[in-house]
Formats: sequence, structure tokens, C-alpha cells
Amino acid sequence: MSDARTPADIEADIVRRREELAAALDEIAMRVHPKTIMAGAKSKVAATVDRTAGRAYVAVNAKVSGARASMTDEEGAPRLERVVPVAVVAVAVVGGLMVLSLRRRRR
Repeated sequence: MSDARTPADIEADIVRRREELAAALDEIAMRVHPKTIMAGAKSKVAATVDRTAGRAYVAVNAKVSGARASMTDEEGAPRLERVVPVAVVAVAVVGGLMVLSLRRRRR
């Protein structure tokens, strides 16, 4: 028994393959289109920025929570033995920066 194909079978196969090739070429054209490439690049950058911002938020939040915990007791009241030295240093730094700023303006 031979697999004899009729001209109509061959023509139908050619038409089907042409349609498959046209669909593949359309997909390739869409993938290499500059707008598609830019959209892909934008989404990758946005995802990277979101991921980085999320990590930064988590890290900062952990540091702030740790600092808050070290400055308060179990009931949430400030620990004056820790808060007062930090406040004094902060005032000294701000005062020093103000003095430096005034000196620069006078020159």
C-alpha cells in the first residue's frame, strides 16, 4: 500500500505550510519591532527598580525598627540614658554645620 498523495493533498499541504510560515514570520517581525523591544526593556527596568526599592525599604525599615527598639523600653517609653546623648550629638552636628555655613557666606 503506497502513500500516494493527490495533487489536491499536495496543494492543501503547501497552503497550510504557507500559513504556518506567514504566522511565524509575523511573530518574528513583532518580536524584533523596536516598540516591542522598548516595551520589554522598560518592563525589565521597572521590575528591577521595584525590586531594588522593595529591598531598600525592607532594609531601612529594619534599621529604623532596630533604632526605635534601642531607644525605648519594653513599654515604649523613651530611654533617656540613650536619647539624651543622641540628641546632644545631633544638636552639636547641626550647630557645627551652621557655623561652617556662616563662615563660608562671610568670605
